[in-house]
This record gives sequence, structure tokens and C-alpha cells, in this order.
Amino acid sequence: MCAKTIETKDITYAGLLEGNKDWVKDMIQTDPAFFDKLSAGQAPPVLWIGCSDSRVPANQITNTRPGDIFVHRNIANVVVHTDMNLLSVLDYSINVLKVKHVIVCGHYGCGGVKAALGNKQVGIIDNWLRNIRDVYRVHESELSGITDETQKFDRLVELNAIEGAANVTNTSIVQNAWANGQELSVHAWVYSLKTGIIKDLEVTCTGIEGVPAAFKVSL
Repeated sequence: MCAKTIETKDITYAGLLEGNKDWVKDMIQTDPAFFDKLSAGQAPPVLWIGCSDSRVPANQITNTRPGDIFVHRNIANVVVHTDMNLLSVLDYSINVLKVKHVIVCGHYGCGGVKAALGNKQVGIIDNWLRNIRDVYRVHESELSGITDETQKFDRLVELNAIEGAANVTNTSIVQNAWANGQELSVHAWVYSLKTGIIKDLEVTCTGIEGVPAAFKVSL
């Protein structure tokens, strides 16, 4: 028996607008009050910091609906303390939306991480990828001991997510929330494009005690 071929839909500009109408129709059929509730406001319990890769949509892979997850995405789900875009999202989600979970989710096969493993110039993104190369530098002893290139690639994807989650906890935004008694957990995940399964890297941090002394801020 031949395997079923998955056909890729031909995406056009007009097709996007038609697709929107179809989606609205489907949502109203499922829940006539859906858009009334959605327009009333948002109170998502989760902030998702993920990769811009089109194959890793937060809602679809977690089986959640619009309004359930507040999302920030960039190339290779990088978290750095100089990124005012990300910090603004983090501040708003924690101090206004009062999210209970911040998830940094990478994905195996990430093009940004793969590019950071090599020395070939890509363009202006090379400056952004330096953040991932810093992750490699910090964990060089472990990574240099991995001879299989695919395994090394996968491990750097994991370490990038772990370091990203650590950088979230190192912010004064998160530490102030904990100091004020706010319930907040920070997690690192990795998603597999091959299986569709999310791997919890089990590095959850729920309080200031998980922050290294060098990054603890005076409150």
C-alpha cells in the first residue's frame, strides 16, 4: 500500500482573506458567542517565547484556543537582556496579564541554531546568532564531546532553550514578581517537528532561590 501524500495548499493573498472567512464561520458554528467573549479581553495564563519558524505555532501544538497563550517569537527563540521588544512583552504579560507560566520553547531542526553551529556568513542575522554561539561557548566542554553532528545540533537546541529560560529568571521583572508573592513558573521546552511531541527539559524555576547569586537583584 502506498503511503498517503500530504498535499501543500497553494497559499495566495486572496486565499488568506477567504480562509479567514471560513475560519470565522467554523468558530461561530462551534461557539456562537466565541467572538463576543474574545473581544471582551484577554487573561492568558501562559507566555510563550518561541521561534518564528512557521512550523511551530503555539496554539496548534498545545491544542489551545485564541486567548489562551500570549506569544512572543523571534529567530531561534533567543532571550537576551538587551532585547526591549522581548522585555516589554515579558513585563506586560507578568505585571498586567498576570501569567502563571513563562515557557521558552525551542524546536529540533531550528535553522537559526544550525546556522550558529557553522561559520558561514548569513547576513545581518549573524549578529543575532552570536547569542546562540555564546550558549555554545558556555557549554563547549559538553558539546565538543559529542561526535555525532545531529546529536550535537539537538543538544544545542536544548541548551539554547534552557539558557533562554535562565535569562528570563535573571530579569528584574521576574524577580520582582516573585518578591511580591506572584505565582510564576519559568520552563524550558523543545518541540519535535518529526513527532509533534513537546519535550519538557525539566528545568522549571519557581522562585528566587533558583537564580544564581550573580544575577539576583536587590529588591
